[in-house]
Amino acid sequence: MPTRPKSEFLDILTSRGFIHQVSDENGIDDLASKNGLIAYIGYDCTAPSLHVGSLISIMMLHWLQHTGNKPIVLLGGGTTRVGDPSGKDETRALRSISEIEDNKESLKQVFSRFLQFGDGKTDALMIDNADWLASLNYIEFLRDAGRHFSVNRMLTMDSVRLRLEREQELSFIEFNYMLLQAYDYVELARRLDCNLQMGGSDQWGNIVTGIDLGRRMGTHQLYGLTCPLLTTSSGAKMGKTADGAIWLNEAQLSPYDYWQFWRNTEDADVGRFMRLFTNLPLDEIARLEALGGAEINEAKKILATAATTLLHGQEAAAKAAETARLTFEKGKLATDLPTVEVPANELSAGLGILDAFVRAGLTSSNSETRRQIKGGALKVNDQSVKDDKAKLTGSDVGDDGVIKLSFGKKRHVLLRPV
Repeated sequence: MPTRPKSEFLDILTSRGFIHQVSDENGIDDLASKNGLIAYIGYDCTAPSLHVGSLISIMMLHWLQHTGNKPIVLLGGGTTRVGDPSGKDETRALRSISEIEDNKESLKQVFSRFLQFGDGKTDALMIDNADWLASLNYIEFLRDAGRHFSVNRMLTMDSVRLRLEREQELSFIEFNYMLLQAYDYVELARRLDCNLQMGGSDQWGNIVTGIDLGRRMGTHQLYGLTCPLLTTSSGAKMGKTADGAIWLNEAQLSPYDYWQFWRNTEDADVGRFMRLFTNLPLDEIARLEALGGAEINEAKKILATAATTLLHGQEAAAKAAETARLTFEKGKLATDLPTVEVPANELSAGLGILDAFVRAGLTSSNSETRRQIKGGALKVNDQSVKDDKAKLTGSDVGDDGVIKLSFGKKRHVLLRPV
């Protein structure tokens, strides 16, 4: 039987299923047992919000701090200008500096839900790698850091090798990405005594390269640890649905829709997701995941409320759970459902049913709306839509002052004339 880690940090990560690869388990365990870990994870600023696929790494930082160690959130104001090729079949679109800055500011709000920031020994720090990358002198960088990289070895990294094997173009700017990420690790080691980089398993090659660069450039011993890239039991990529990404920022996805995402978890994933995405005690999780039949739905509600509480707070989670209860269990119209405002004069003139469902975000296009109407999936005020040329008018507005649009049994949006 494997020896149990002596540190609370590794014990929690192991028992909850976070660990995929680790460079030196004994070394990390020893530092963690002395509260000596200073660990970072990098997040590029490619969008105004992270999605739920990033949540597993954020939770690792959460548990790192919870167990008395120091987390660092590294925002990629610099590396986003280059674009990470990991897991991509084509070059990422290059973003303007102003777009990157806007995205960076928008990303910041999520981390404060999971981490305590400040000046204390275990308080989290938020750093931007543009602080050192944007001012790099290229010739000096090549002499100081570039000479330590083997192109032969770089060609074996998954982010490069898989592109080349599929005969897909890899630009020179992307090829440089692993140099910059490795250099980030060296800079954080020198500036903040950072000694651990964590991330998803697709970052393992970049992390190991950073450890090696640190050794060659004379830093203290550096370590690496990755978590698995999650898929659901049915094989779907975590955080991606038919309707798009499950965003973490409220501006991109309401707390109610976030709650519903977790409520719709597949039965086989309930226990695993509770361990990874909530701070519920392990014995309670074991009890809940053992439930069978209809009782597993109660466990899913607990998962949804616990996960939503971490991100949006207890009040928003309770409100989302109550909205779902009224809507699905009591059959009532819950006015806290996601709401989209439409000009009253559009309803007076007649708002096309195709436009209405697309505008509500329940379908992505007119053609998809037509398909869903043909399949009987769409309803207006709980009545099936039969005609794709139908129009919504003021007569469809109920006593609550809204029109209820539904896609299937679980997705509802209110149209409110203004």
